[in-house]
This record gives sequence, C-alpha cells and structure tokens, in this order.
Amino acid sequence: MEILRHVVVLIHLVGFALLFGAWAVEVVNGRHHITRLMNWGLAVAGLAGLILAAPWGISYELNYVKIGIKLLILIIIGALLGIGAGRQRKNGAVPPAIFWSIGVLTLANAAIAVIWR
Repeated sequence: MEILRHVVVLIHLVGFALLFGAWAVEVVNGRHHITRLMNWGLAVAGLAGLILAAPWGISYELNYVKIGIKLLILIIIGALLGIGAGRQRKNGAVPPAIFWSIGVLTLANAAIAVIWR
C-alpha cells in the first residue's frame, strides 16, 4: 500500500511540474499565454492531490488544514487559468497580473507542501 501511495505522490509531482514548467516556458519565451499543458498539469496535480488526501495506507494523522489551504489555492489557480484563457481568446493576451499570479500561486502551493509539516 505504501508503494502505491508513493506512486500517487510521484504523479502529483509530475502534475505540478507540468503546470509550473509550462508556465516557466512561457515566461522564458516572453509570450505570457495560457497553454493546454498548464490545464493538464492542474488536472493531474489536483486529482492526485485529492487521492492523497484520503487517509489510506498511512499510520499518522493527515493535516486537513494544510490540505484545505492547498485545495483552495488549486481552485484559485484553476479560476485564473480559466479567466486567463477566456481573455486570451477575446483579446489575444493574458493580463500580466493573472499570468504572474498563476506562477506565484503554483510555487506557493509547492512550498506549502514541502515546508509545512
């Protein structure tokens, strides 16, 4: 059971890497667009995160406050991706505040996961 949990953690990290990596590529290219890969990364990270929030195969208490905050940030990132994609279709560009907020919140979510014990 522990091996399965570690596989889900790996999938969760891959989802984060997809989201943050796609965002970082857009920063480096100077394009500031919402890509399909960002949406896939959010979906993979979110689904794996919800699976990890279930108390299966562990011998310790889960920190539900931390899980709730990470879920709230994930929902906000999803909303920003949706708003940004809509503005991108309408105007051809994502507002800088929305684009940078996606990257900062994604990094903050990972920092919460690693630092908050």
